[in-house]
This record gives sequence, C-alpha cells and structure tokens, in this order.
Amino acid sequence: MKKQLVRDVLSHPYRPEKILQFGEGNFLRAFIDWQFDLLNEHTAIDAGITIVRPIDSTHTKLDTQNGIYTALIRGLDENGKPVAQPRLITSVNREILAYGEYEKVLKVAENPHLEWIVSNTTEAGICFDGSDKLDQNPPSTFPAKLTQFLFHRFEYFKGNPEKGLVLLPCELIDNNGAQLKSIVLKYSSLWNLGNKFIDWINNSNTFCSTLVDRIVTGYPKDEINTLEEQLGYQDQFLVTAEYFYLFIIQGPSWLKDKLQMDKYPLNIKIVDDIKPYKERKVGILNGAHTAMVPVAYLAGLNTVKEAIDDNEIFTFVNTLLNSEIIPSLDMPADELMDFKESVLFRFKNPYIKHYLLSIALNSITKFKTRLLPQLLTYAKTNDCAPGLLSFSLAALYCFYLGQRDGQDILQDNQIFIDMFKRWKNDDSNQSENIIEFLSMSSHWGYDLTNIPNLVPLMTEYVTNIQNKGIRQALREIHSI
Repeated sequence: MKKQLVRDVLSHPYRPEKILQFGEGNFLRAFIDWQFDLLNEHTAIDAGITIVRPIDSTHTKLDTQNGIYTALIRGLDENGKPVAQPRLITSVNREILAYGEYEKVLKVAENPHLEWIVSNTTEAGICFDGSDKLDQNPPSTFPAKLTQFLFHRFEYFKGNPEKGLVLLPCELIDNNGAQLKSIVLKYSSLWNLGNKFIDWINNSNTFCSTLVDRIVTGYPKDEINTLEEQLGYQDQFLVTAEYFYLFIIQGPSWLKDKLQMDKYPLNIKIVDDIKPYKERKVGILNGAHTAMVPVAYLAGLNTVKEAIDDNEIFTFVNTLLNSEIIPSLDMPADELMDFKESVLFRFKNPYIKHYLLSIALNSITKFKTRLLPQLLTYAKTNDCAPGLLSFSLAALYCFYLGQRDGQDILQDNQIFIDMFKRWKNDDSNQSENIIEFLSMSSHWGYDLTNIPNLVPLMTEYVTNIQNKGIRQALREIHSI
C-alpha cells in the first residue's frame, strides 16, 4: 500500500508570523527551525516561520508539504547510547521566493508581529555589490534585499522604534552580525535612505553575531526508502542531523527572556563576546580534524569514525588536544575539556560517515587558520616547537607528497600543487625542501624556521614517516 504524504499525517498549526528566514537549506531546517519547533511545543513563544528562498531556483517549495517535514536527529546520547529521533517540524508556515514572489517578501515587512530575521546564505552571502539598486525587484545580494526589507518596514510603521527586529545571521564568517549591519548601513548611504532610517537601524534593531555548531547531513538518499518505511509516510524534505548542537549568540541578556530559555533550556548561550567560543571551536573541533587527517589517512583509514576508533590515532589526537591546543586557548580549562570530550564523542557518531579526504581539501590553509596559532603560542610559551603539532605538520607534508590507490592525494591551491610536485620529483634535497616549506612567510604570515627546534624536528619526523611508516613514526614520539 502506498505510504501517505507527510502533509497528510497531521494538521498544520498556523502560528503568528514572527520569524523571517532567508535560506531554505538543510542546515537552517535542522538547526534553527528545529529549535523554534521545540520552543513552540514547550513554551508560549508561539513563533511561526516564513522561509524566503533567496536564490533563483526552480526546486520544489516546502509548501507542497504544508511546511511540514521531518528532522531526523541521530547520534550518541549523553549515555553513549545510539539514538534516532524523528521529529515532525511544524514551525514553518510557508516558503516564498525572492525571485518571482518578491512583493510577498516585502509584504512580510508590514507584519506587526514580526520579531526575528534569521539567515544562512552561505559564506559568500554577506557581501556588497555597488550595482544593486533600491528599486530592483529583487537586488542581487542578501544584504541589499535585507536593506530594502528594513526600509519598507521603517516607512510602513513610520519609524516606530518598537518595530525593530533581532537579526541572527548564521553564515560561517567572523563577526557575521557586525559585518551584515555594516553592509546594510553601506547600502543605506548608497541609496540615500536618510539619517532617520540609519538611526532606526542603529538604535531599534539588534544585529547579533552568532556561532552555529551542528553537523547536518541532509537528505538521506541512500536510506530514504527504509526510513520512510519506518516512519510510515513519504517526505521529500526529510533532513538528517547529528544529536549534538550548539548556538552561541553575541547579544544583550534580554534575549534569554525573549527566547524563554527559563521555560525550556536549549543549548543556546547568550554571551558578551563570541571570540573565545569561535577560537575554541576552530582550535579543538576543526583543529582536531586537520591534525587527524594526514596521520589517519596515511595509516590506511578513510573516515573520522574509523580514525577515532583506532587506539593509536585516538591517543595522538586526544594527547595533542590536552597538551598543546587547550593550554593555548583563553577560556576556563574545565569548559575547554568538556568541549573536547563532546567533540571526541561526536566523532564516534555511527550515523555519520565523514570522509577524511573531504576534510583534507585545502589543508595547508586549514593548518594555518586552525592549528598554527596554537603552534606559535606553544613555541612562545615553551621556547621550543610542540612535538605533536609538529608531527601533524610533518604528516601533512608527507601526505601531500603521497599517493594512495595510484591517485595523488594533493587537493589544494595550484601554487601548492606545483610546489609539491617539484619536491616529489626532486627529493634529494629534502632538508632544503622542508626549510622552503616552513619559510613560506607569504602564506604562514611568519617564517616558521625561526621557531626553536622546528626544522630538525620536522626533518626527523618526515624521515621517520617515509622510512618507517606513519604508525611506527607515531609510536616513537616521546609524548605517545
């Protein structure tokens, strides 16, 4: 018998339109919309979401399912038990198109109940284009669309300071709230929208910078038949995500009351300064990924879970985090250790197949942003190079020179590809090649050969990895 559609499973409880969301993608639906759905169930927030698809796309609208879809949350719970929790999300009222239905987008600005604007328009979404015009329908960039929207609201409510909004951009760039606000103000000046509007933007609207953390694996095409059989209905918008989530918002403390966090506490933190949380995530979670990849891949492993289940790789990553990364971060040690444990726990998620090679893309740049700050801090504090971070850098060097299954491993900027090909074809001067690698101050921002003991340490590690194999080289590190 044909399974019923998800839209027919339950009636859709229309809620007051309080949230406008720019972005219809998997992440926001399994992160923001999922959280507001829980708040709708457990508090009196009663917030309906209108989704705006900000790009020109002909994909099926969520309206075909009355805004209803399934968020399947899977992973290890607090007790280490595998869980799979499907939730029917009913917080979305409708989806409208920026291209083809833009008048409906602007009409939302006239809603007196609107309180929030959320966005995730990719890292490239928060940008300025001087060719955007106020009378375009719509302009090209998200900030230009937002400026139009806010100006329409300002005019409709005659500058009422009570009609300002809270903006929560979720794009993965530093200071996303501050950057979005600065571009809105730039468009305001370009379009001569007047000082009263600029004052309303500055004084009546709250632009928050955010940090979002949840692995969203999206539509499970390889499992969909089995999952729909288990659920008992068809859902073309089903989205899967990991059990863990964290939402950091840099904003005023009154947001706690607005989100009714005392009624149903989600893993949301309202903070004065988001920077240490950003550094924690980049250093520990992203840093662990980048340090792990070349070591684990050269050891014959393919996924993060395989790596973290391997005792030698786990010991390497755990010791590196404890002894060389966490001491360099400026947060309470107990918070950092708790976060580290949650990260390693997440890496064991049996439902997520996170391939090492997908993380490996542009690893030299990733090492610079994720691990080099900790390497430099350690060297400054201890007047010597850190053993495990240096080993990871040596493994990365060997990884880029290597092959597996007859295929070159290297995935990076063409400059680095050409450089490593040259070194691969002429390894007679490997010591000089390592020095050249470390002295790329145009990339690293610093001549790493000036770090005490790094050059001989790197040379020793590279030689051991190439001659003895990655596992034996790992065993010979004194720290392990």
